[in-house]
Amino acid sequence: MARILLITGGARSGKSTLAEARTLELGSPAHYIATAQAFDAEMEARIALHRARRGPEWRTHAEPLALRAALCATDDAPRLVDCLTLWLTNLMLGGHDWEAAAREMIAALPALTAPVVFVSNEVGLGIVPDNRLSREFRDAAGFLNQWVAAAADEVIFTVAGLPMKVK
Repeated sequence: MARILLITGGARSGKSTLAEARTLELGSPAHYIATAQAFDAEMEARIALHRARRGPEWRTHAEPLALRAALCATDDAPRLVDCLTLWLTNLMLGGHDWEAAAREMIAALPALTAPVVFVSNEVGLGIVPDNRLSREFRDAAGFLNQWVAAAADEVIFTVAGLPMKVK
């Protein structure tokens, strides 16, 4: 079974930078499975910033929905999935069964041989959202993070750029 690492934290906590470094420690070249979709200029700029930070040792795969398939197709080198909460957003807004997709993806992990580093936002530390969709997303993200953390060998919570080992 592959080594599984979950790195979580708030927005701009340093999750992705830490995840990139940890993934390359596991081997190079590495696969970067990007779940973001650029629907506006602000997201295009965020994606460009992430791309500019990565060097030639990365093989980028854009996969907003079929995460299980992407993990299975890239099982020849370490993978970084950035990020689970964007993947969840894509599933929920696209009307997909996010729970089934998450359970299928997690069920595939034991058969993988190459390491996987997951990045996910911790969205449950703030105020209770004022609308139903936001509350549903917050709850779904909490469950998804719990399920991946249970399957992970190691869990790191990042705060102000500092990693804190949780598991």
